[in-house]
Amino acid sequence: MKRTIVTFLSICAVLSLSAQDKVIQKVLETGRTDNQTIVHADFPSNRIGGRPIGSHSLQDAEAWAAETFRSWGLEVVTQEVGEIGVGFTRGPWSGRMLGGEGMQLHFVTPTYTAGTKGPQKGRVLIEPRSRAEFESMKGALKGAWVLIGGESNGFALDWSERGDSLRAVKIARNEEIAKENNEIRMWNWTHKEDEQKPYKDYESEPALFYREMVQAGVLGFIQSAKVPMQAHYDRLNCYNLTMENLPTVCDIKLDSHQYDVIKEMTRERRDFMLEFDIRNHFFKGPVKYHNVIGMIKGSKYPDEYVILGGHLDAYDIASGAVDDCNGVSVTMEAARLLATSGAKPKRTMLFCL
Repeated sequence: MKRTIVTFLSICAVLSLSAQDKVIQKVLETGRTDNQTIVHADFPSNRIGGRPIGSHSLQDAEAWAAETFRSWGLEVVTQEVGEIGVGFTRGPWSGRMLGGEGMQLHFVTPTYTAGTKGPQKGRVLIEPRSRAEFESMKGALKGAWVLIGGESNGFALDWSERGDSLRAVKIARNEEIAKENNEIRMWNWTHKEDEQKPYKDYESEPALFYREMVQAGVLGFIQSAKVPMQAHYDRLNCYNLTMENLPTVCDIKLDSHQYDVIKEMTRERRDFMLEFDIRNHFFKGPVKYHNVIGMIKGSKYPDEYVILGGHLDAYDIASGAVDDCNGVSVTMEAARLLATSGAKPKRTMLFCL
């Protein structure tokens, strides 16, 4: 409500003095008796939902915004901002534990990451930390879900060439540590009566053997995520995707409490499997995205501008009601109130989504 009042005051400040009283009274009365702010938030949030760049949902939201502005008599400018090579859309997702005590899994996946091919189930393994560990478990990786280290920040795992090169440095360093630990093991064995030397810890990196594990046929990677979980997007790869180089394995961010239970069960070699059904889909681009701008031309200074705005896109695991239908709905209501009040502002007003 406070934000709406501020909007009214902003409107009042830009109207010409000669028409100010009558127009302001109409704006305020309409705002009090027929406020439509929540209506403008309802359609993109509840009818469309999440709206990431490159999605059909964002295209639908752009078309809705443009048509709504036009219905109030505003001039509409649709401004192309950019394009992305491959589109992304998301359907339902679910997961469960089979065996053990059983549980429904609470998880998310970042935008522009792979889904499953229908429900897929498999055993669970803990990722290898050294080349020797990888070689020893390589044959068991096919068809398995792999628990990886680190704590999710909501973004996808880095499977770019840059990510591969950074992991290669740590793999080489861990090879040196493995050799040093072998020497320590031999020394401890031959000096049992002396104080034992401590082993050195491996350098950690989530999915250290990412490329090798993908080639071995894993179903996907599971990383711990604190609640409330965040799911962003594959910021390092999404703009470089083509239909020929799409990600092929799942990138799952699992409730940290469930992650800890599953990791302990895996260490204890309990008999259980995990099943995921993740309907993440890619479609051929390029997919363009736009600014949608409603305009009321200024009566005296048409080349000077007053600008209101909010962003129309939104992460697709939520509705975008707060981020940023808060801004969108107030911007649109300001446009409606002015357009339907007969206001003739001196300067051009731009309502930018």
